[in-house]
Amino acid sequence: MPPVAPMLAKAVPDIPEGGFLYEPKWDGFRSIIFRDGDDVEIGSRNEKPMTRYFPDVVEAVKAALPDKCVVDGEIVVPIDGRLEFEVLQQRIHPAESRVRKLAAETPAHFVAFDLLAVDDKSLMDVPFGDRRKLLEKAISPTADVHVTPATDDPKTAAEWFTTFEGAGLDGVVAKGVDLTYQPDKRVMFKIKHARTADVVLAGFRWHKSG
Repeated sequence: MPPVAPMLAKAVPDIPEGGFLYEPKWDGFRSIIFRDGDDVEIGSRNEKPMTRYFPDVVEAVKAALPDKCVVDGEIVVPIDGRLEFEVLQQRIHPAESRVRKLAAETPAHFVAFDLLAVDDKSLMDVPFGDRRKLLEKAISPTADVHVTPATDDPKTAAEWFTTFEGAGLDGVVAKGVDLTYQPDKRVMFKIKHARTADVVLAGFRWHKSG
């Protein structure tokens, strides 16, 4: 039952090797979706509900997810083949009329990357490699609901790290195949794009006399 805190990742400089599955790092809102028939709740990284902001996602997951499940993933807004985080941020609006308008104009997609429960069975103590296989069987991908790509080949992950940057993705995530689901713990690894700039910084501080 919601809320469930998502499992987190810690930053590392290089792609680790040995016993990992690698996925693209999506630039969106981390979301855990709870479905029980027609009842759908969308939880956020800080465990606050986001259901009211994404009526389009609520309807989309009904066509793609099992009737009773808990799925971890990311809500994104793709426009012309690129993820647009600023557009996604605009979807968080207090007015219901505005929420409905934005849902029609800039529909969001849900990218699933972990399965926490299906039917009445919790999978949080199941190794990630097995959860991944169950996720692939459980999700029926649609135009708006996707299963994230995954590979066990670090060379492919390195190619993704470079190739997907132009599409607005953040980098690569590495998950141990034996990893159980551990809410609010940094037990995965993320390799993010580093962006640097040469700058000149000027400033001053007030003296006690003025």
